[in-house]
Amino acid sequence: MSAIYRSVIAAADKFVPHSLVPLWNSPAGPKTIFFWAPSFKWALVIAGIGDIARPAEKLSLYQSSALAATGCIWARYSLVIIPKNYNLFMVNIFVGLTGIFQLSRIFMYRRSLQEGQPALPAPETEATEDKKTS
Repeated sequence: MSAIYRSVIAAADKFVPHSLVPLWNSPAGPKTIFFWAPSFKWALVIAGIGDIARPAEKLSLYQSSALAATGCIWARYSLVIIPKNYNLFMVNIFVGLTGIFQLSRIFMYRRSLQEGQPALPAPETEATEDKKTS
């Protein structure tokens, strides 16, 4: 498998623009797992942003806590390892931020339940509109 990889990379080397050669040959560049793993991790950020539309009562406290904690921990780690991996740093900052944002939504929702106030007004449905008109 490594022979196939090396031959694909050797063929791709010819097409890399001169201005991108330093990035291409970087120890954390596209030729390594240090580039591709964080790149695919952006899917977690996209999923977290997609959860903004989800009602707060449907969010998982454990999942959001795990995302916030791992984002913060791995962001620090990405600056300690050699080579420094700024792609890993940025994705983990965003993973942590989306986790913290979702945690804040969960805590605000639960606090509103304790105070006896709904977190958001209930949307009007056709049934409630029919009752108003009759």
